[in-house]
Amino acid sequence: MSDTSVPFWQRIPLAQMTRAEWESLCDGCGKCCLHKLIDADDGDQERPMSADEIAHFTQVTCQLLDHQTGRCSDYPDRLNTVPDCVVLTPDNLESIHFMPPSCAYRRLYEGHDLPSWHPLRHNGSQEPMQRAGMSIVGHTLVHDTEMDPEDGVIVRWPLKLVP
Repeated sequence: MSDTSVPFWQRIPLAQMTRAEWESLCDGCGKCCLHKLIDADDGDQERPMSADEIAHFTQVTCQLLDHQTGRCSDYPDRLNTVPDCVVLTPDNLESIHFMPPSCAYRRLYEGHDLPSWHPLRHNGSQEPMQRAGMSIVGHTLVHDTEMDPEDGVIVRWPLKLVP
C-alpha cells in the first residue's frame, strides 16, 4: 500500500508514471521551446564542459510557442508542423542535458524534487512560477518563422537558479 499523502512524483519512478502523471510534470514554462545553440567543440577544454555550458539558449522560439501563455499552441499535433520537436520519454531522459535546469523531467531524473513554485504544488496555477521568473512569459521573444535561430541573441535567464 502506498502513502498517497506523498506526492506522486516523490513515490512513483518516472518510468512507471501514467501518461497523465507524466504530462502533468510539465510546468508550462516554455523554456524547452527556446532554440538552443549547441557548442559541439568542447574537446579543446582543459575540463569537460557542463551541459549548461554546451547549450546556449536564444530568444528565438518554436513557431508554435504561445508567448503569452508559455504553452504549445498545437501540442497534440505539434510533430506534424515541427517534426524535430523533442518528445521527452522515460527512455530518452539521459540525453536531456539541453533542457533548462528548472525542467521537472530533468530535475527528477537528476534526483532533485520539484521546485516550490511548480504548478503541481499550487493546484495547477502558473502564477508562482511566473512570479519566480521561471517562465518565458514577459520576455522579449521572436518565433523561428521570423528569425533564423542562429541569428538569435543568447539569453541567460533560462539558466536562472531554481529557488
